[in-house]
Amino acid sequence: MAVESSTELLEESLRGRLIQPDDPDYDEARAVFNGMIDKRPGLIAQCAGVDDVVRAVRFGRAHGLEIAVRGGGHSVAGKGLTEGGLVIDLRRMNAASVAPEARTVTVGGGATMSHLDRATEPYGLATTGGRVSTTGVGGYTLGGGDGWLARKMGLACDNLLAVELVMADGEVLHVSEDEHPELFWALHGGGGNFGIATSLTLRLHELSRVSVHLLLWPAEAAPEVLKAYRNFMEAAPDEVGGGAIFLTGPPEEFVPDHLVGRLTFATLLPYAGSEAEARGVLAPLFGLGHEGEFSAEMPYADFQCMLDDPPGYRNYWSVEYLDAFPDDAVALYCTRAEDMIVPSPSQQVLIPQGGMVARGPSGYPVPWRQAPWCVHPFGLWENPADDERGKQWARDIRADLRPWASGAVYLNFIGDEGKDRVVAGFGQDNYRRLAAVKARYDPENVFHLNHNIKPA
Repeated sequence: MAVESSTELLEESLRGRLIQPDDPDYDEARAVFNGMIDKRPGLIAQCAGVDDVVRAVRFGRAHGLEIAVRGGGHSVAGKGLTEGGLVIDLRRMNAASVAPEARTVTVGGGATMSHLDRATEPYGLATTGGRVSTTGVGGYTLGGGDGWLARKMGLACDNLLAVELVMADGEVLHVSEDEHPELFWALHGGGGNFGIATSLTLRLHELSRVSVHLLLWPAEAAPEVLKAYRNFMEAAPDEVGGGAIFLTGPPEEFVPDHLVGRLTFATLLPYAGSEAEARGVLAPLFGLGHEGEFSAEMPYADFQCMLDDPPGYRNYWSVEYLDAFPDDAVALYCTRAEDMIVPSPSQQVLIPQGGMVARGPSGYPVPWRQAPWCVHPFGLWENPADDERGKQWARDIRADLRPWASGAVYLNFIGDEGKDRVVAGFGQDNYRRLAAVKARYDPENVFHLNHNIKPA
């Protein structure tokens, strides 16, 4: 059957919608979070349910089309798109259903963190989420899933209970600890290598409100403040999350005029509890002479969207995990911030780990969880002329801190950085085990638009 007539049959069979390059909203449908990515798929199947996904997979396989899977569209490398192939777009599959007695939530494969957080909020329940509300739950969770309060609730994958997965042959599997246990293990950090997650069931925790504190200093105060922050976080209770961040001072009421538009140092201090409790625990940091402050007690779902960045900026991200963060590393970290593009939404983020991140299940393929510190250059800018400068800043900070690096990689935090970094994202032994799982469930590597694991 000709491709044209088959395409018509696919379009007629979908409950969702099939978008083609001559459709007026094609450009909108193919846009992703990273404005650097400009790929033109041949077809975009906006699926409305698992049956649509099955049909789309079988169509793509039958016609030899490269298949990309789009959830939230936040992959910095643009893995949710393909040039000329078929995009299976899950965004219409975004429902979230809460079982409050069981403390679980089941979300569609196209749900964002906002869909999840707003669904669980009325029950005073939550689970670890991405640092912005527009992140897709599926790719985030299957890649490991670190978040602002992971020290309290563990990684997102630690809370993963079951996945509905459409395989490369169109078969639908229910995957859990009791069903396909080796595949279930692989989904705890192995990403989208094995199939298309059309729904995920996650464990929830009691959490209705958080106390959020953002303290600001001039950049020149950073070295001394950061040492104090480091010392505090090494003994902080699990309820304290957040990070230390170099950023452009935003034009907000709580930001002093002399910090607006300038390189500024901040500590973001979310606390899983009341503001009164938080101020007692965080007193050592409040005594460091900050010059700007935002403090509020708010619903967790509101906090999760407090730092949302608008899509469309040019993005380049990277990461390095540190086994130690001594004074020499602090000095290099602070000096390198001077190379950031300012003003821009770029951020140079230091994330403390420990807590339930370190104490969580050690058998999953997420070797980065044991490092006490994560350095995450998160670059966003508008002008293409800044591309090389922004990329070099991220590479340089990694190089500066390599003497203290563990070598592990959280793959959700990077773009295309080569096979060695992909292997480092799982660990050598885990990679071999994952490759065997890949060979069993996707031997032809149909799902290769990801941080790819080659079939053994």
